[in-house]
Amino acid sequence: MPTAPALPRRGDVPFALALATHGERVAVVTRDGAVTYRELAARVEDAARRLGTGRRLVLLAMANELEAVVTYLAALSAGHPVLLAPGDNPTALRALRTAYDPDVVVSAGSGGWELEETRAGTAHLLHPDLALLLSTSGSTGSPKLVRLSAQNIQANAEAIAAYLPIRETDRAATTLPLHYCYGLSVLNSHLLRGAAVVLTDLSVVDPCFWELFRRTGATTFAGVPYTFDLLDRVGFADMDLPQLRYVTQAGGRLSPERVRRFAELARRAGWDLFVMYGQTEATARMAFLPPELAHCAPHAIGVPVPGGWFTLEPVTDVPDPDVGELVYAGPNVMLGYANTPADLSLGRTVDVLRTGDLARRDADGLYEVVGRRSRFVKVLGLRVDLDRAEAVLTRHGLTTCCVGPDDEVIVAVADRDRPGVEVSTADAVRRVAARELGLPRGAIRVLTLTELPLLASGKPDVQAVAELARAATRPAGRPTAPSPDPSPGRSPGHLRARSLGRPPGRPLRRPLRRSLRRSLRRSLGRPLGRSSGPSSPPLVDAAALRALYAELLDRSDVTDDSTFVGLGGDSLSYVEVSVRLEELLGHLPAGWHVTPVGDLAPQDRRRRWAVRTVETSVLLRAVAIVLVVGTHAHLFTLPGAAHVLLAVAGFNFARFQLLGSGRRQQLRRRLAAVARIGVPSVAWIGAVVLLSGDYGVANVLLLEAVVGQPGWGPDRHFWFVEVLVYLLVGAAALLAVPWADRAQRRYPFGFAAALLGAGLATRFGLIDLGVPSTRPALWLFALGWAAASTAPARRSLLTVAAVAAVPGFFGDPPREAVLLAGLLLLVWVRALPCPAGLTRVASVLASASLYVYLTHWQVFPLLWERSTLAAVLGSLASGVLYWQLVSRVAPGAALRLARLRRIPSRPFRLRLTSPTPAATRPAP
Repeated sequence: MPTAPALPRRGDVPFALALATHGERVAVVTRDGAVTYRELAARVEDAARRLGTGRRLVLLAMANELEAVVTYLAALSAGHPVLLAPGDNPTALRALRTAYDPDVVVSAGSGGWELEETRAGTAHLLHPDLALLLSTSGSTGSPKLVRLSAQNIQANAEAIAAYLPIRETDRAATTLPLHYCYGLSVLNSHLLRGAAVVLTDLSVVDPCFWELFRRTGATTFAGVPYTFDLLDRVGFADMDLPQLRYVTQAGGRLSPERVRRFAELARRAGWDLFVMYGQTEATARMAFLPPELAHCAPHAIGVPVPGGWFTLEPVTDVPDPDVGELVYAGPNVMLGYANTPADLSLGRTVDVLRTGDLARRDADGLYEVVGRRSRFVKVLGLRVDLDRAEAVLTRHGLTTCCVGPDDEVIVAVADRDRPGVEVSTADAVRRVAARELGLPRGAIRVLTLTELPLLASGKPDVQAVAELARAATRPAGRPTAPSPDPSPGRSPGHLRARSLGRPPGRPLRRPLRRSLRRSLRRSLGRPLGRSSGPSSPPLVDAAALRALYAELLDRSDVTDDSTFVGLGGDSLSYVEVSVRLEELLGHLPAGWHVTPVGDLAPQDRRRRWAVRTVETSVLLRAVAIVLVVGTHAHLFTLPGAAHVLLAVAGFNFARFQLLGSGRRQQLRRRLAAVARIGVPSVAWIGAVVLLSGDYGVANVLLLEAVVGQPGWGPDRHFWFVEVLVYLLVGAAALLAVPWADRAQRRYPFGFAAALLGAGLATRFGLIDLGVPSTRPALWLFALGWAAASTAPARRSLLTVAAVAAVPGFFGDPPREAVLLAGLLLLVWVRALPCPAGLTRVASVLASASLYVYLTHWQVFPLLWERSTLAAVLGSLASGVLYWQLVSRVAPGAALRLARLRRIPSRPFRLRLTSPTPAATRPAP
C-alpha cells in the first residue's frame, strides 16, 4: 500500500512529502539505472534525518545528480530553507557561503557527496514560510536572493503540470542546470505528477545525450534560446524521436520567425512547442503560449499560468497608451528579496511582481513583451530601449547584446557563425542600429566577440559584455584588468574580443581595402589571388537567396529572417523555388520552406551537378500526370494515378494552407488557392464549349460531378478538377468555423485523422454524400493531409488505413497497386534521388500538371493516329504552353484589377521569369 504523506508544516512542500504515494513508478533515471518513487522517498527520509530536526539554513551545491536531488527534496520535506548554488562554480559557492553563513553545506567532494555542519543548531532567525532561496543573477554568486515559500513552489509546480499537461508516463531530460529556476521547475512539476526525470549534464550537441534520450524513453526537454541554436547545429529537425511529446522554451526571447519555424517542425513531427515566460521571482513561469497559437502569434508570451493574472500599469515616459509595465500576481510570487542573512527572518514584503517588462495585450487576450524599463539609456538626450535594439538586429540576422552608458550604445555582436567579420560588417550593424534607433552613427559602437558570454540560464551576461566593452576602450599602454575566468555558464570564446567601432581620427584605408576585396570576391565567386579551378567553389550568400525569393515570389521585402511560408509561398510556387534553391545550395535542406533565408546560407556548391533529391510530392505529381496522359492515350495501361494525386493535394494543403496569422488570412489564402485551380479550368472548358460544343454548362461551372449522371463518358472528363475544388472549398469552409480551427491548431494530426475516419466511412458506404463521382475521394485527401506528420507511429497508422482501404476500391488489382504504391511513398518517403538533368523536367511537369490534365483531352485525339507517343508528348507540351500562358496573363490581370479597386496588387504569385516552372498546382 502507498504510504500516506505526512501533514505539511508551513515550511514544508507538499509534493516533497508525497513521493512515496507514487509507489513503484520510476522517479529518476541516472546513468546507473532507475530509482522508483518508493526508493527515492526512503533516500529522502534518510537525508532529512542527517539534516536534523531543527530548522537550519542549508547551502546546497546543486548539480544534475541524484544525491543533489535527494538533498534538495530532503530539505523541502523537513522544512529546512535551502539555498541553491551552482555546484560547478566554486567562486559563486564561496561567495554565497561567505555572505550567508549557512548552518549546513552539502557539496560534491573528492570522495563523493559530503555534508558539512557549520554548527549544531542555527545562527539565523528563519521565517516559518521560508523554503527556498535562489540567486537573481544566474551563476555569479550575487548575494541578492529571491525568497520563496513552500506555497510558491507548490503552486507553480501545479500550474506547470496543469497547462503542459504532464502525465505520469512522461520522462523529462535535464537539459538545464537544476540550480537555475527554469531547470528546477522541470524537476518540481514532474515529481508532483509522479512522472520521471532523466538526470544528465550532457549537452544537446553531444550524441550521447540523444542516445540517452532514446534509450530512457524520454518524452520532453526544456530549452533556452541558446539551446535552440544548438539544436539547429546538430540537425534536430531530422532526428527520429518517436516518443517526444513536447518541448518547452523560456529563459529569454526566441525570435518570432524561429518560434514559427520550430512550431512548424513540431506540427510535422507530431510534438508540441510550448513558449513560456517567467522570472525567478515567480518561481520560474508566469505565462505560456498554447502550441496551437505559436504559428499565428509567435511574438507573444501568451496567457498567465493557471492561478495567476497580469495587469498593465501605465508608464509615464512611454508614449503608447496600450503599453504598460507588466505586473504579475498569483500564489507563486515570491515573499521578497534577501540581501543579508537578517532578511531571512522577513515574511512577505511584496504582493505582486513588477516585472520591469513593458508589454501590451492584444484583442485575443495574448500578452506581448515589447521592451524593458530598466534597459534604457539616454544618448544625446534621447531615451533608447536596448531590448528593442537587440530585437531589431536579431531580425537582421545578428546575435547581439546591447549595453551602454548614457553617451553611446554598444552593440556586442557574436560572430561564431560569421567567420571573417570585418569593419564593413560593423559599419553595416552601425547603420542599421542608427537608422532603427534614430541616433547618429557616431553614437553607436560595435564590439565583435567570438561568442556572447552567457549565464548558466543561457541568457546573455550583460555585465560581462559591459566589462569587455570597457576593456576594449581603454587607451593603449594603460594596464587592463585580467579577463574574467570562463565559467560553465559562460562561453570561453567571448575572451577573444575586439572593438570594431572606429576611434576618432582612425584612418579607414585598411578597412576599405578589405571591404573592396570582399566585394570583388563575391562578384567573381572566388578568393582574390587564387586559381579559379573547381577546388575553390563559390559560396552562396544570403543576398543571392534573398534575390531568389524576391524574384520568384514577387516580393520586395525579403530579409534574412524571411521564410518561404512567411512570404506567402504555397504549393503553387513551391516547386520552382525548391528547384532553384537546390541549384544554388547543392542540396535541399529539410524544412527549408519554414527556415529563415539567413539560416540557409552560406552553403558549398560542390554538389551542384551531383544526383539530387526531389521531394516525393513533386515527383509524384510529375510521374502521375505522365501516367494519366499515357493511359488515356493508350501508350500503356497504368490507371490510378489521379487518385494518388488527390492525396498529394491533401498533403500540400496541410503544408501550406494551414499556416497563417488568423482564420481570416487563412480563409483568404485557401479561397485564392481554389481560384488558382478553378479560374484556368473554367476558362479552358468554356473555350472548348464555345469552339466545339463538346461539353455542357455543368462542365464549365465544374458542377457535372454534382448534377450529372453516374458512369463514365466525355462529360466526366474533368471529374478530377471538380472533386478537387469541392474538397478544397469544403476544407476552407470547415476551418472557417472557430471550433474547427481551434481543434485543428491544437490537434493537427488528430483533426486530420478524424477527417480520415469520416472519409473511410464514405469509402465503405457507411455514409452517402450524394455526389455521383467515380469514387469517394475524401479519405484520400484526408490521408494526404495526415501524412504531413513525420512521427513513425502516425505513419504506421496511416499505412494500416491505406492497406485496409485500397483493396476493392476499384475492383482492379493493377490500378489499386498503383494507388497503394503512391500512398505509401507519400506517407513514408519525403524525398527521392533524381538525376540532375531530370529535376527540371519533373519540376516543369509537376507545375503544369493541372494544365496538362485540362488540355490533353483535346490534344491527344489529334495526334493519336500518327503515334501514341506523339500524342502523349504533344499533350504534355500543350499543358506546359497553357501553364506558361496563364503565368504571363494572371499577374497582369491581377495588377489591373488591383488598380481598378485601388488595393495592393498581390493576389497572384505566378511569374514566368525562366524556363523553371513558376507555379505548382495540385495535379489530376
